Amino acid sequence: QVQLVESGGGLVQAGGSLRLSCAASGRTFSSYTMGWFRQAPGKEREFIATSRRNAGSTYYTDSVTGRFTISRDNAKNTVYLQMNNLKPEDTAVYYCAATTRFIATMRDSYEYWGQGTQVTVFS
Repeated sequence: QVQLVESGGGLVQAGGSLRLSCAASGRTFSSYTMGWFRQAPGKEREFIATSRRNAGSTYYTDSVTGRFTISRDNAKNTVYLQMNNLKPEDTAVYYCAATTRFIATMRDSYEYWGQGTQVTVFS
């Protein structure tokens, strides 16, 4: 079992940057595919990015490609989401998630979730 704790959210002006972190418990972090999702008020939780287990290759949804970067430090059991050129529409609660699947972009594919961290972007 994996426990996930996100941090790094906050209030930022449009065009600014934030880096989210997600610390995972356990000793087999590298064997989990990690994902970032977000949920805005009144909307479904949506996929943002994933870092595949072992190889660490990445995949992004179109709306964040070129602005957001997912990375992981397996030695620190941590996955990051670097968010640049933030826009007001990026405002949401951001969640990290973990799965033993090799590839996963669907919410239901992830078994473990953090509690979320709020990101608010103002213009």
